[in-house]
Amino acid sequence: MSEVTTIQVGQSVPDFTLNTFEPTTKGFGSYSLAEAKKNGKWTLLFFYPADFTFV
Repeated sequence: MSEVTTIQVGQSVPDFTLNTFEPTTKGFGSYSLAEAKKNGKWTLLFFYPADFTFV
């Protein structure tokens, strides 16, 4: 079980890794926030709890 953390506007997001679907390869991959930060990439976190379909 993972720990639930509430984050407010202006706070830093803790590092995380998650499984993703890669449409270009039509397979699954992973995303690491720590790796994106290290590479200087921007990240947008979007959460829409009412829709459970693949986008």
